[in-house]
Amino acid sequence: MTTNTILLLLLSIGIASGLSFYQYFYKANYQSKVNRYLAILRFISIFSILLLLINPIVSRKTFEIIKTPLPIVVDNSASIIDLKANVSSLTLYKTLVSNAALQEKFDMQSYKFDSEFESATQFDFKGVQTNLDQIARSLKSIYKNATFPTVIITDGNQTSGNDYVYSFETNNKVYPLIVGDTTTFLDLKVNQIQANKYAFHKNKFPVEVFLQYAGNKTLNANFSIAQGNSVLNTQTISFSPSKKSAIVNVLLPADRVGLQLFKVSISSRESEKNKYNNTKSFAVEVIDQKTNIAIITNINHPDIGALKRAIETNAQRKVTIVNPKEIKSLADYNVLILYQPTPEFKQVFETSKSAGINMFIITGTNTDFNFLNQQQNSFVFRMSAQKEDYLASFKPEFNLFALEDIGFEQFPPLQNAFGTISTNANISILLSSKIRNIDTKSPLLAFSETEGRRSAFLLGENSWKWRLQSHVDNKSYAKFDIFIDKIIQYLASNNAKKSLVVTHENFYNSGDALEISAQFFNKNYEFDEKARLMIAVTNKNTKQTKKYDLLKTNNAFKVNLDGLSAGQYNFSVKELNSNTVYNGYFEILDFDIEKQFVNPDLAKLTQLATQTQGQLFFPSQADALIKTLLANDSYKAIQKAVVKKTPLIDSIWLLLLIAVALASEWFIRKYNGML
Repeated sequence: MTTNTILLLLLSIGIASGLSFYQYFYKANYQSKVNRYLAILRFISIFSILLLLINPIVSRKTFEIIKTPLPIVVDNSASIIDLKANVSSLTLYKTLVSNAALQEKFDMQSYKFDSEFESATQFDFKGVQTNLDQIARSLKSIYKNATFPTVIITDGNQTSGNDYVYSFETNNKVYPLIVGDTTTFLDLKVNQIQANKYAFHKNKFPVEVFLQYAGNKTLNANFSIAQGNSVLNTQTISFSPSKKSAIVNVLLPADRVGLQLFKVSISSRESEKNKYNNTKSFAVEVIDQKTNIAIITNINHPDIGALKRAIETNAQRKVTIVNPKEIKSLADYNVLILYQPTPEFKQVFETSKSAGINMFIITGTNTDFNFLNQQQNSFVFRMSAQKEDYLASFKPEFNLFALEDIGFEQFPPLQNAFGTISTNANISILLSSKIRNIDTKSPLLAFSETEGRRSAFLLGENSWKWRLQSHVDNKSYAKFDIFIDKIIQYLASNNAKKSLVVTHENFYNSGDALEISAQFFNKNYEFDEKARLMIAVTNKNTKQTKKYDLLKTNNAFKVNLDGLSAGQYNFSVKELNSNTVYNGYFEILDFDIEKQFVNPDLAKLTQLATQTQGQLFFPSQADALIKTLLANDSYKAIQKAVVKKTPLIDSIWLLLLIAVALASEWFIRKYNGML
């Protein structure tokens, strides 16, 4: 409390005392006990009012001890049970968290991880994925700018995420506590299969299989690929202590249309501890039609290569780059991409119109907009010779096909001529344009449909930068490539508009995210947010049916079906108000990635400990780990002074006291006839 506040309080006492004395002693004709009570009440009310105006603040200084955080993270994935390490993991966890010396020195926090990372004190070891990289990212977020040790009770076998060895900060030591038997057992394993999701009927498709061997013997293994009861390929693969991996490349025939399931196996005469990882299944959908796309251009630009790569990530697409002067026939193409058209494209426009081929028109600084105005009726371009950069703004109400925002507004700008763009037809806008965050109210990516022909317009060049930025943001081109693929899919199809559109894969691996999305449109083909969608999923073998509601997101309805067992499923999505139904199927392949391991990953965990200047410990060394943590003087508690400033008197109680004092004074005066 400051000196000024104390002086004001003394002055308030003097004023309240003086006014009370003047009212009930100096002016009073006689003295009585009533006058004394009234003087006290008057003093209380006046002093309380002055105290409320002054509102004195009291500062209190306290000290608190801030301990170094010690996160103890337990691997909750199913591989811990498969390695028979669940009991030892729980024992180690209880030993650490119950240690009184650690509790005194550290602020201990317990976490668990599998595919996700969360605070926990109970563990069931049922996680279907292991992501150690998630630990590093989560701890960085929780303990910002702090120096702390981390204890991880794990087998070190990671099944998803980035390489965890380089994810942890080097200034924060990591102490892996490895669980599971590190004894090397003889083991043959189908490590990975590389195959396209789609193949074309009457063609052959490549399959690349990565095999792995652990052991100290030289042996010959039998490798085979089968479909049902038919063996399609068999080979003998040799392994030795110096040759512990092999790559097998096979061409398989696509003889039957539809979803085809294949099984890869490897075996030997030697006994193995884990035979679950000797087989792995994969599926390929054989289709009898391929979409041919022509990119027609008379200039060289990075956009062309980026578009070709993005489109051809879908094996159903084939892209040909041609010059408008050299193209002979359009009959072989399903979709035309006209890149920055000029008068040289005149014959292409005329031929495509008569053939009814859908087009994707991309403009830029080399486009002849006067010519483009003559060849299409969707837009009227009034453009100048000046160049301008246009940023994208996503329109969530877009409803021609299901598409989520992949970060369009953070993408680099596209370049186009500066001017005004007006529409002549019914246009669906996916992206509108902005100039330096100022909305131009003009489209950047739009779609139109006239007389049965579909067209798409991307009004700007340098979309190759979008693909690159998407890779920087997501560590993959997948999101951008799917975005381009959906545009091509829309243009490649001339099917009548459907009121219920469902998006799903035909097969999934066990443990993968199994999500189905749907859109429902009203009679005006507008996205109906009030739709009620339900999905019924039936196992073809057991005939068991489960029903789920689809939940609304920004521009679609979604359901997560994680937890279904491996097998074949039929499903139907129904809109309950209109009884519109979509029927489909999918298959879940029997593959448990957490059962692929026979040993903990000692090498990786040792590398992690070395990288962070920590130390690796085995279950029998729990006491040594505790001593190491206690002996490290870098993790000292910090005494922090906390100054709390609080009002001397709570204003609510003070107001109540004033009201009681004034009311009491009034009633006493009334009762004694002094009013």
